[in-house]
Amino acid sequence: MSHRRFRYSPWDGTQSGFELDALDVMGQLTDDLLYHGDVNAGLRRLLQEGFEDRNGDHVQGLREMMERLREARRERLENNSLGGVFDDIARELRELVDDERSSLDRLAQEAAASDDERREALTNNDVAERNMRLEMLPNDLAGQVKDLQNYDFTSESAQNRFDELVDRLREQLMQQTLDQMSSAVQDMTPEDMARLKDMMAELNNMLAQRAAGEEPDFDSFMERYGDFFPENPSTLDELLEVMAQRMAAMQAMLNSMTPEQRQQLMDLSNQLLEDMDLRWQMEQLSSNLQQLFPDAGWGRSYDFDGVDPLDFPSAMQMMSDLGDLDQLENLLGQAMSPASLGEVDLDRARELLGHDTAESMRKMSELSKMLADSGMVDTVDGRLELTPEGLRRLGRNALDELFSKLGEHLAGEHQIRRTGIGHERTYDTKAYEWGDPFNLRINSTIENAVRRRASQGLVGGRVQLTPDDFEIEQTEQSVRTATVLMLDLSMSMPMRGNFLPAKKVAMALHALISMQFPRDFLGLVSFSRLAHVFPAKDLPSVTWDYDYGTNMQHGLALARQLLAREHGTKQIIMITDGEPTAHIDSYGRSIFDYPPTRDCIDATLLEVSRCTREHITINTFMIDADSGLQHFVDRMTELNRGRAFFTTPENLGDFVLHDFLDQRRRLLNRR
Repeated sequence: MSHRRFRYSPWDGTQSGFELDALDVMGQLTDDLLYHGDVNAGLRRLLQEGFEDRNGDHVQGLREMMERLREARRERLENNSLGGVFDDIARELRELVDDERSSLDRLAQEAAASDDERREALTNNDVAERNMRLEMLPNDLAGQVKDLQNYDFTSESAQNRFDELVDRLREQLMQQTLDQMSSAVQDMTPEDMARLKDMMAELNNMLAQRAAGEEPDFDSFMERYGDFFPENPSTLDELLEVMAQRMAAMQAMLNSMTPEQRQQLMDLSNQLLEDMDLRWQMEQLSSNLQQLFPDAGWGRSYDFDGVDPLDFPSAMQMMSDLGDLDQLENLLGQAMSPASLGEVDLDRARELLGHDTAESMRKMSELSKMLADSGMVDTVDGRLELTPEGLRRLGRNALDELFSKLGEHLAGEHQIRRTGIGHERTYDTKAYEWGDPFNLRINSTIENAVRRRASQGLVGGRVQLTPDDFEIEQTEQSVRTATVLMLDLSMSMPMRGNFLPAKKVAMALHALISMQFPRDFLGLVSFSRLAHVFPAKDLPSVTWDYDYGTNMQHGLALARQLLAREHGTKQIIMITDGEPTAHIDSYGRSIFDYPPTRDCIDATLLEVSRCTREHITINTFMIDADSGLQHFVDRMTELNRGRAFFTTPENLGDFVLHDFLDQRRRLLNRR
C-alpha cells in the first residue's frame, strides 16, 4: 500500500493562493449590499470598477477593459498603413518582369553568338516586340495582371512566379470573402471553382426560400458542401453570421482605403475572379447578407496613421482584428451584469487584448454563477436575491470587520469562558446543535456511535465519532437577553454619511446574536417620520426613507410591543443622529415639526417612561450629536437609567458590539 507524502512550508508571500470563490465575492459586495441591499447593483459596481482577488491579483473592471481595448485599436491604427497592400504585389510583378527581360537578353546574346544571321534577325525582332509589350504594361496592378496573363513568357521561372502570384492572390481574395471556406479554396482546379459557384448559388437559393417563408434543407446542403466549412456550423444562421462578419471586414478595408487604392483592389479582384457568374453569386450573397445582418459593420472604416506597410494577408487579418475589437467593444458596452461576459470568446480576447484582460473577463463572467452555486443568492423573477445563507454571510462579514477594529484588550472579551449558558443541570440530554454549550455527555455520545455502526451492519473495529453522535447535557437557562435595535432611517443619515456605518452595525449585531447567542431575541425597528417593524431577512434591502422626521416615539412604542412578548433582560439599542422631530398625535397622525415642539418632546418622553415601567433599558448611540440631541438624550437617560454614547461613524460599531457583549458578560457574572 503506497502512502502519499505532503510537504508543508511557511508562507513567504511568493506562493499562489486559491482561486477566487464565492466568499471572496461576498466580501467584495458587503458594503454595496449593506448600503443598497441589491445583489444586482453590487455586481454591476464590481463589473464596472473591478476588484482584487484573494491572491492580490487585480481583476479588471469594464472601464479598464474598455481602455485596454481602445489602446489595442490605437496601436494597430497608429503603427500601420494600408499602402503596403499593393506594394508586395507590385514588387513581385517588377521582379518577374525583370526576370523575363534577363531571359530576353540571354536569347539575343545566344542568337548573336550563333553566327546565323536569319536567327539573329528573327530573335532580335521578337525580343524587341516583347520588350515593348513589357514596357507598355499599364500602371495599375489589375491591368498589369491582365496583360501578363496574355503574355507568353520566355522565362520558365518568371512564368512560374506569375502563375503562383495569381493563384495566391485569387486564394487570398476568396479566403477573405469566404473565410470559413479557406481550406477548400486553396489550390482550386477549374472543377473546384465550378463547385464553389454551385455552392454559392444554392446558398443564395436557400436565402430566397427563407424569404418566401420556406424552410431550407440545411442538412442536405452541408452533406454536399460541408468541406467548404471546417468550422462545421450547426445552423444556417450560424454559417451566415460568420460569412457576414468576413464580408463586412472586406468592405471595411475598402472603406478605409483611398479612392485610388479602392479602385485598384476592385479591379484586381474582378480580373482575378474572371468568372462572371461566380462574381455575380458573390455580389448577390453580399447583398443578401447586408439585408440579414445590417449591424455587421458594413459601413465601418478606419484611419491608419502609421508607417509600417501591411501586405495583403496582413491587411486582411488587421481588418478581422479591428472588426472583432469593435464587436467586443459593443458587447462590453451593453454588459449589464458579470454574466454577460460569458458570451466573450476568451481565446480571441486573449489574442487581441492579452492574457490579463482575458483572465479578468473569465473571472468576472463566473461571479453570478459562483454566488448561485454557493447557495448565497438565488434567482427570483429574473433577479438575484440573497438567500438566508447569504444573509448570514453578509452579517458575518460585517461582524468580522467590526471585531477586527477592536483593540486586543477588547477583542477577546466577546468570548465567555464559563461553559454553557446556564449552571443548574437538568439531567436531561439532547442532540448537539450548533450554538449549544458543549457540555458533552460521553456515555450517551459513544452509545449513539455504536448504535449507528450497528445500523450500518458494522460489527467490531474502532468506533469513530461524528458530529451527529454528540449528545449534550442540558442546563437551566440562566441568562437570556431580548434586544430591539432601533435604526434611524431619516434623510439626515445618508446626508451626513451615517447610514452605512449604522446598517453595518445592525447586520453585525444580528450575526453576533444568531451565531453566538441563538436563544436570544433580536427585533428590528426602523424609524423616520413613521416607524416600522421589519424581519431580519429584509435587513440587507432596508434603506433610508425619502422623508424628513425622526419619530422616536413611534419607534419606542413598536419596540416595547415586541419586547412585551419576550422574557429575560430587555433592552432597546437606538442608533440616531438627530433629536425627535416627529410624533403620533392623539388622532393617529404623524406630525413633523422642526425645531422640535414641546408636544413632540413630551410624547417621546412619555413613551420612554412606559419602557422604564416595563423594565426595558434604552441605550442610545448618538452619531455626530449636536447640542439638541445631547440635551434630549440626557433627559431620556435620567428617566430610564439607560446609557448614552457619543460616537462617530468610524467607531460606532466598536461601541455597540463591545457594550452589548460587556453587558451580557456582566449578567453572567451576577449569576
